[in-house]
Amino acid sequence: MTDEYLTTGEVAALCRTSPETVRFWRYAGKGPRSFKCGRRVLYPRADVELWLTGLQRKEEGERV
Repeated sequence: MTDEYLTTGEVAALCRTSPETVRFWRYAGKGPRSFKCGRRVLYPRADVELWLTGLQRKEEGERV
């Protein structure tokens, strides 16, 4: 099974925010799961999508 990995910049673009915000989320433990590969931080696309779905469900639950 091959998984696609996103960079910090790609996650930022997907979330329509800055890479600095994504770095802060990682630092604060509030962002999607990530890991270091050498000097780069990578995010499995499937984990980013699950994280976004969880945020959406949480938001929808708060509106009810």
